[in-house]
Amino acid sequence: MASAASSLTFILLYGVSYGLVLFIISIGLVITMGLMRVMNLAHGAFAAIGGYIAVGVMTNFGIPFPLAVVAAVAGVVALSVVLERLVFVNLYGAPELDQVLMTIGINFIVIGGLTIFFGPNVYPINLPDYLTGNVDLGIRNFEIYRLFVIAMGLIVVVGLWIMFEKTSFGAKLRAAVDNPSMTRVIGINVNRVFIIAFGIGSGLAALGGAIGAGMLPLEPYYPMKYLVLVLVVVALSGFGNMRASLAVAVLVGIVDTAGRFLVPSLGGFIIYIVLVVLMVLRPEGLFTKRAA
Repeated sequence: MASAASSLTFILLYGVSYGLVLFIISIGLVITMGLMRVMNLAHGAFAAIGGYIAVGVMTNFGIPFPLAVVAAVAGVVALSVVLERLVFVNLYGAPELDQVLMTIGINFIVIGGLTIFFGPNVYPINLPDYLTGNVDLGIRNFEIYRLFVIAMGLIVVVGLWIMFEKTSFGAKLRAAVDNPSMTRVIGINVNRVFIIAFGIGSGLAALGGAIGAGMLPLEPYYPMKYLVLVLVVVALSGFGNMRASLAVAVLVGIVDTAGRFLVPSLGGFIIYIVLVVLMVLRPEGLFTKRAA
């Protein structure tokens, strides 16, 4: 019984921490794809760049981990704002195929750049001492780092809820998405709202890539490697549904962790089997009400 409780605790805690990293990364795509109607398949590239910046400045300049994460988010936000004005603004309202081809092309450019500057292998991360080691939860020991990730994930959840539900910016963004022409008529700068939303989405991806580097290893193919999981979170959430995306991301994390723990021989295949079944049974979204 004690062994079963220990195993269940491991699956739940590791699954939740993994799922929250996926949520932090994917919620930015929920914003850009679900709310702004932009199929940004280069979203994973922002997460990868954020992770590489954070680890790079820590390793090469000795910058503390919290400041490295801030630098990563700030750097990616600045880059994304420039790209939004130069590239993504031309994709608003464009055919989906054009959006896919353009953003996939950006992915491969980033992959090439990461390979040139950081090499083709996994880029190692050395966590600060206060995030290493374990804490005794009574049933079993658990990594301090993963507790930190869970705490950060919950902070992001609360922060996003406040921003989109309780602030004027959230109201402006919803209005700009629903009826941009009328929103402009009442004096709201729709372009500025979209730039801010795109920057927030990209910054969240960078945050996920930076704090999740200990779970999702940094390598040049990072933008493509985790793209499927991120897209599944967005699709099963129902486009634009931020609350559902949290539940789906945590579910994906738990199912993937359980599969790898209980059936090691199948490894990561179980999660994809489950996801295929869910996509077939609930193509409109896992928590979306079916039309009568």
